[in-house]
Amino acid sequence: MNADSFRPSVPRAHKFLRVILDFLLLGFVLNLTLQPLVEPDIGWHLRAGLDLIAHGWTLPETDPYSHTMPDWRWVEHAWLTDGLLGLMYGGLEPFGGLGVILFFAAVASLAWWIAADQASLPRTYRLAAMVASLWVALPFLGARTQLVSLLGVAVLLRVWNHIQKGRRQWMWILPPLFLLWANLHGGFTAGLFLSGVIVLGTLLERLFLDRWPARAASLDESVLSWADLRRCMFAIGIAAAMTRLNPYGWSLYVEIYESLTDRFMIDTLREWQPVSFQGWAGRAYGCYLAGLACLMTGWYRRVEPLRWVMLMNVLVLSLLHWRNVTLFLIVSLPLVAELLALCVASCLRWASALRTHAGASFLALAIMAVSALATMGLEHLAHVWRSGSAPGTYFEQTGYPIEAVRWIRNHREEVGTRLYNDYGYGGFLLWQLPDEKIFIDGRMPAWRIGDRLIFQNYVDLNREDSPELDVLERYRVDWALIQRDSALARALMAHHAWKTIYTDVKVMILRKQM
Repeated sequence: MNADSFRPSVPRAHKFLRVILDFLLLGFVLNLTLQPLVEPDIGWHLRAGLDLIAHGWTLPETDPYSHTMPDWRWVEHAWLTDGLLGLMYGGLEPFGGLGVILFFAAVASLAWWIAADQASLPRTYRLAAMVASLWVALPFLGARTQLVSLLGVAVLLRVWNHIQKGRRQWMWILPPLFLLWANLHGGFTAGLFLSGVIVLGTLLERLFLDRWPARAASLDESVLSWADLRRCMFAIGIAAAMTRLNPYGWSLYVEIYESLTDRFMIDTLREWQPVSFQGWAGRAYGCYLAGLACLMTGWYRRVEPLRWVMLMNVLVLSLLHWRNVTLFLIVSLPLVAELLALCVASCLRWASALRTHAGASFLALAIMAVSALATMGLEHLAHVWRSGSAPGTYFEQTGYPIEAVRWIRNHREEVGTRLYNDYGYGGFLLWQLPDEKIFIDGRMPAWRIGDRLIFQNYVDLNREDSPELDVLERYRVDWALIQRDSALARALMAHHAWKTIYTDVKVMILRKQM
C-alpha cells in the first residue's frame, strides 16, 4: 500500500499537532512495555545469568539449583539472554533492576515497531495499531524472555517483506539471524515454523501461477520466481543448520521437543492451555479478533494467499495455547495498521466535517491522550521505578514472600536443609536466597528421571482434597515455605511431625520435627 494514499489532507499548520499525537502514542507504547519486575521466572533467569558470568561463561552440566533433580542434564535454551541479563543486573547495581526493565521494554517496543513498520503508512497509523496490539498483549509483557523470540519473528517477517520486493541480498540475513536466535531463546523454532509456512505457501503460489499465469494480475502480493525461491530455500536451509551451533548441540532440539510434547505440562499450565474468552486477557483478545474481523469485512479487498495462510496458521496456534497469543499479535500487526488507515480514509471521505476540522480533531485526540497518560501512566511508571530501584521494598506490595526471605536470612539456623516451596516462588527464592536449593521452579515442568516426575509430584502434593504428603518424604524435605491457608499448609499444620516457625499474611514456614 502506498503511504501517500493515507495521508490526511490537512493544512501544513496542522502537521505539528500530528507530531504531538505521534509522541503521545509513543508515550502509550512505552507505558505499556515498561512493566515491574514481577514475572515468576525472572528470578531464576537472573540467578542463572549471574552464575554464568561468575563461572567464566561456563554452563553447568546438571541442574545446580534444585535438590530434587540435581542430576538432570539442564539445557537452558535462553542461556545467552540470561548472560546478558546478568551483565546488566550486576553491572548497573544498585539500579540493575531498572536495567532489566529497560531491556525488556526495548525488546518489546522494537518487536512491535519492526512488525508495524512492514506497513508502508504514515507513522500515526502504525503507532495507533501498536498501542491497540500492546494493550491486548499487556498480560504477556514484562520481564519475559519469550519477548526475545517475538523480536526474532518481527525481524524474520521484515526480512521476508524485503525479499518479496525483490531485494535478494536480504536472504543472507537469515543464517546469522537464526544463529543468534538459537542461542538467545528456544523460540527460534517458531521462526523455523514460519519459514516453512512461507516457503510452502510461496511454492504453492508459484505452481498455481505456472498453471494459470493469467491469474497473476489478480494477486496483490509479489510471488518469487523459481530462481529466487530456490535461493531462499537454500538460505533457510543454511539458517536451520546454523541453529545447531549452540552449547548443547542436538540436546537443545530434544529438550524443546520433549517440552512441547509433554501432555501433563500442557494440560496443567495455563500458558499452554486453549484460549478462554473469559477474564480480562480473554475478553481483550476476543475484542481484538472481533475488531480485526470487522475491519476486514469492511475494508479488506486484497488477494494475498500467502498472508492468509500465515495468519490462519498462527491464529490457530494462538487459540490452542495462550502462549501464542502474542505471536498472532505480531504477525497480524501490519494488517491492522493497513486496515486502520483504510478505515480512517473512508471516514474522511464520508464525513466532510472531519476533513474540514482536522486540526480540531487532532487537538482533541491529543488532549485525550495527555489526560489518559497523566491519570494512568504516571502512577504506573512510579510502580515500575520502585520495582527496579528498590525491589525489596516494592515486593512488600506484591504476593512474593520478601518478608519471609528477610526472616530466613536472619534465622538460617532455625530452618532445615531440604526446602519445599510453592511453584510460583521458586524463581523468586533463587534470586533472593542464592545459597538455598529449591524444590521446584518454572524450569522444571517437563523434567522427569525414572519415577521422579517432579511437576506431577508437585501437583499431587497440592491437591485441594487430599495432599499427598508422601511426596515430601520421597524427596526428604525437612522445611517448607508455603502460601498461607493453602490445602498443603492446612495439612502440614494438622500433622504432628511439622511445626510452624514463622507466619505472616502471605506465607508460613514450617519445620519438620526430628
